Amino acid sequence: MLIGNVGKDPEVRYYEADTAVAQVSLATTERGYTLQNGTKVPDRTDWHTVVFWKSLAKAVEKYVHKGDKLFVEGKVRYRSYDDKQGKRQYVTEIWADSLELLTPRAQSKTDVAQEPKAQPEHTSEQENNNLPF
Repeated sequence: MLIGNVGKDPEVRYYEADTAVAQVSLATTERGYTLQNGTKVPDRTDWHTVVFWKSLAKAVEKYVHKGDKLFVEGKVRYRSYDDKQGKRQYVTEIWADSLELLTPRAQSKTDVAQEPKAQPEHTSEQENNNLPF
């Protein structure tokens, strides 16, 4: 489980017809504290690469943006590859199983100003008069 802030907009790729994969850079911070002897331990921020697949990736593409706060559950995955120079590179990723958006919708950058809601045409009293009982 991780709770953190998105560092940049998600990178989304599509494979085959409709299979989406999204990567998000997520920052988690452990707050600093002061030891009993007065020594201050500073905040520690770690960056995680979170990978979302299929429908979760499509949701990330639509709703997740830089600065959003996320709650993610998933598995740690390790992989390696050889770079252009032939050197072995190691990668640690979180493969997400679930996602919860913690940023309130009002704070999201993609929200459009909502128009005032239209007043209902019928009052509840009028609706009750039309009931068959």
